[in-house]
Amino acid sequence: MTSTSPQTPDRWSLDSWFSGFGHPDYALFKTTLTGDIEALKERAGSLGADVAAIVGLVNAAEELGDRLGHLSAYLGCLSADDANNEAVKADEAWISTLEAEATKLHASLRSALAGLSDSAFEAMLSDPSLKNAEHAVRRMRHEGQHQMSAGMESLAADLNVNGLHAWGRLYETLTGRMEFSMTFPDGHVEMVEMSRRRALMSDPDRRLRDAAFHAGQKPWNDHAVTLAAGLNGIAGTRHILYGRRGQGHFLDAPLFDGAMSRASLDAMLEAIHSHIELPRRALRKAAKLQGTAALHYFDLEAPQVAAPDEKPLTWDEACATVDKAFSAAYPKLGEYFREMLASRWIESQPRAGKRPGAFCTGSQLRHEERVYMTFHNTVHDMVTLAHEVGHAWHSCVLRPARSHAANYPMTLAETASNFGEMILLSGLMNDPGITDTTKAYLLDQEMLRAHAYLINIPMRYEFEKAFYTERAAGEVSVSRLGELMTEAQRKLYGDTLLEGGTDPMFWASKMHFFISGISFYNFPYVFGYLLSQALFARFREEGAAFLPRYESFLSMTGSATCEEVVRKSLGEDITKPDFWATALKAMEPALVAYEKVGVGR
Repeated sequence: MTSTSPQTPDRWSLDSWFSGFGHPDYALFKTTLTGDIEALKERAGSLGADVAAIVGLVNAAEELGDRLGHLSAYLGCLSADDANNEAVKADEAWISTLEAEATKLHASLRSALAGLSDSAFEAMLSDPSLKNAEHAVRRMRHEGQHQMSAGMESLAADLNVNGLHAWGRLYETLTGRMEFSMTFPDGHVEMVEMSRRRALMSDPDRRLRDAAFHAGQKPWNDHAVTLAAGLNGIAGTRHILYGRRGQGHFLDAPLFDGAMSRASLDAMLEAIHSHIELPRRALRKAAKLQGTAALHYFDLEAPQVAAPDEKPLTWDEACATVDKAFSAAYPKLGEYFREMLASRWIESQPRAGKRPGAFCTGSQLRHEERVYMTFHNTVHDMVTLAHEVGHAWHSCVLRPARSHAANYPMTLAETASNFGEMILLSGLMNDPGITDTTKAYLLDQEMLRAHAYLINIPMRYEFEKAFYTERAAGEVSVSRLGELMTEAQRKLYGDTLLEGGTDPMFWASKMHFFISGISFYNFPYVFGYLLSQALFARFREEGAAFLPRYESFLSMTGSATCEEVVRKSLGEDITKPDFWATALKAMEPALVAYEKVGVGR
């Protein structure tokens, strides 16, 4: 880490959302929101088949959702920024209760929509106040057809506050405070925050990676019983609710959330498994560059080609590089990125107490976005910045849309973020002054991304699918969780991992498995990566003329299914493995070039 303070802002400001946590405007907002939810719940309880009343509540719930989302995003930012702030944690617990009340409201609304006859429902959609909300309202009706009774849904919402979502909050609190004693290669011993571990395991020094991996396993092993209870609790609750709601398979809900079909998911995974040797070739090359027969799990995110200047990347340099790449390829995106920096919408400062990970959030009430990450002077972190700004730009493009047409699924969200990454890496690669050494380094970075999306994330999916299958029959033990994780890693990685080179505790250390608001937080990333490959291929062919089409693609993402959006924007059928195979093969030119990189470092 560099010792000089950055000139580019690395601390965000949330002052345009509230003057401060606990301040009068914050308190008033909470009070008003609480009262309005109660009032709308009362209205929802007497809807019946009154179409006019249902339409009014659809619109009122939309506005209420903007306010609830605004407050939730604010608290999420504060909590990530300081995992030890007990007052913020208390309000996070409180808002979970409020969200449960809003869930009851939406359950009543969905039931009313589901209770309408087909003819009455179709007639209702012609109401002018529902213009551009048809897709969202149809989804509400579909959800209403897979609900329990109003009383049971109300009970489930209440219980989830202190059950399902409490496990997620416990995970965030526990991991935000985790640290471990680590002996560095030079012999000094230091207490390391868990949020630093991933950066240490992407360091070029293999001794450092080894030390961080093994020392960092201790907290996960120490808390394994607690974490296994949490994972079992989350999955067990979902299984019960799925059964009660008539959802026949545990993938039905995440596929609905992702606005995609099982046919599209199966086609994508079939293409990956059929072409798995493409990303495996990159891992074999990485092992060769490293001088080992294969890789250990702690090698997977590490560069095998040294950065040209071999100096830590400063925050200022990272921002300047992202700005240059964005502005050259996509001027509007570059302008937006500079606006984010100037407005202090990005948090990247490394310090104790921050929660691990990175995310983009925002407020549809204020029409502003925020990016959260921790910058540890690596190119990997710079790519993360481009990824999260890609998310933010997506939300920015959708600002003119009503909220019912701006809430896009994770599958399509990850497409935009990956497009942002690709602009950065392509810009770096196509710089006229690039040297062979720099090009080799960038190829190495691109292969790291390909491995993550085409092997590591599908591996997470395979683990989670196996876990949910077994969890249907009862709780899964700590040892069995480790076995399932190891099996999934061996299935996807094959011989590219060393004997004993797996990470059986990855089920505990990967936050995504513990997100209580959404399950299977994995395959949407693969979807986004491969779809972004297809979009970027069109961008290469058409140049700047494609960008309006890209923005049209983004603008459709909150008002159509994945299949519809891709068909309308690209004219492609994503239920066919051939589409995904073509996107996969787009990595081959870079892979061939990578395989020619010299062994010397």
